[in-house]
Amino acid sequence: MIVVSDTSSIYYLVLVEQIDRLHDLYHRVIIPSSVYEELQAPATPRAVHAWLSSQPAWLEVVSLSRTPDSGLDYLGAGERDAITLAQDLRADRLLIDDRDGRREASQRELLVIGTLGVLAVSAERDLLDLADVIDRLRATTFRASPRLLTALVERYGQKSSSLDPKKSHKS
Repeated sequence: MIVVSDTSSIYYLVLVEQIDRLHDLYHRVIIPSSVYEELQAPATPRAVHAWLSSQPAWLEVVSLSRTPDSGLDYLGAGERDAITLAQDLRADRLLIDDRDGRREASQRELLVIGTLGVLAVSAERDLLDLADVIDRLRATTFRASPRLLTALVERYGQKSSSLDPKKSHKS
């Protein structure tokens, strides 16, 4: 599976100490060099810098092989380059949170998932306690409607297989 990521998912998953969920779900994640540079910005939290300084083997940084489509110029460099790279690699998933970037990627027929999607899938697989992670996410600068966050916790917030005896384990 080929997965390309923009800056935000990596940034916030590091901050809420769930960055390893990307490896758990996708095994390998590719980022354009512009995303790597954004993650190294001086204003980036220390936790992100520390994680990036010991970059895991499953994270691959690549340079674009072509100039991005000028139709993407209204996006930030990370979003623009992640969409371009995802198209070039025919990625199975694009991790992106930016609303305009998500819309543009969808119009280009890329399968989009964001930080919340990664967390929801991880919760479905019993890899994390979503209620706790959402609480930590709320303490960051992550932007999402309170209603959406509450709905996610209500849907995925409890490890249903261990709490509801009527639900069977999936094998």
